[in-house]
Amino acid sequence: MSFDGRLLSGIGVMVAVVEAGAFSRAGEVLGLSQSGVSRSVARLEERIGVRLFHRTARAVSLTEEGRRFFAEVRPLLAGIEDAAGLAAGAASLVRGRLRINSDAGFGQFVLAPNLHKLLSIYPELEVELAIRERQGDLVADGFDLAIRFGEPFAPSLIGRKILETHVLTCASPSYLKRHGTPTHPRDLANHECIQYRESLTHRHYAWVLEGPKGKIEVPTSGRLTVTDAGTLLAACIAGHGVAQPLEIHARPHLAAGRLVQLLPDWAEETFPLFLYLPTRKLPSAKVRAFLDFALSLTDWR
Repeated sequence: MSFDGRLLSGIGVMVAVVEAGAFSRAGEVLGLSQSGVSRSVARLEERIGVRLFHRTARAVSLTEEGRRFFAEVRPLLAGIEDAAGLAAGAASLVRGRLRINSDAGFGQFVLAPNLHKLLSIYPELEVELAIRERQGDLVADGFDLAIRFGEPFAPSLIGRKILETHVLTCASPSYLKRHGTPTHPRDLANHECIQYRESLTHRHYAWVLEGPKGKIEVPTSGRLTVTDAGTLLAACIAGHGVAQPLEIHARPHLAAGRLVQLLPDWAEETFPLFLYLPTRKLPSAKVRAFLDFALSLTDWR
């Protein structure tokens, strides 16, 4: 069976352009000139008979045909890398750059403090952690995976639940000293409650407390509305009011005494975390390593 090495080379250049976001930056990574990258992509397009990229003066992006082609070939390249790693030995199998798409809360409070553990296990692995408000198109943006809170909203992606974390009701010691401590969910109606609005959908999250007698949706009000987990925690710690952070975000502040959990008997509501893959094909070794790592960190729960 004959094999066209130029086709594989062209696909490699295409992947570099997708991951770098521009012909010039891909050339820097590959050691090629911008014109050399452009010619390689043009030869690949001619070879397979479809236009892969939209080109403008400011940016390049995948065409719909390019997106489908990229989704098919990227796992195959990962398989070649895995085969090379197996031939070289298991220690070098997990290597290369792993591009992760994460929301701000999980990326800031969980991933960033723990990624050094993963990198210490795999010295040839590099991680690029991109904090994105929108998950976007994992294939077109060149991500290996996404990890985000909330129920799945993109049926085309392969989702796996990593954990569920509790939704807590918290306030700072200074706030409680000024306003007192609520003893029942309905007491929250008389407190300054920090509201959370999802920045993309503009949907306000209702305050739902789940306890021994079921769920209670509490009408709350407050003069401050935020759109991300970091600002929610900062405002709560500063004493602005009562908030409902996720336990996985609030745990270190509770341990340090910066926050106090309120109504602990009404904290059964949970929020799921999902890991998403862009394809059903067998994931690469570096993606499998990250998945195993994520599942092993039980202290995230």
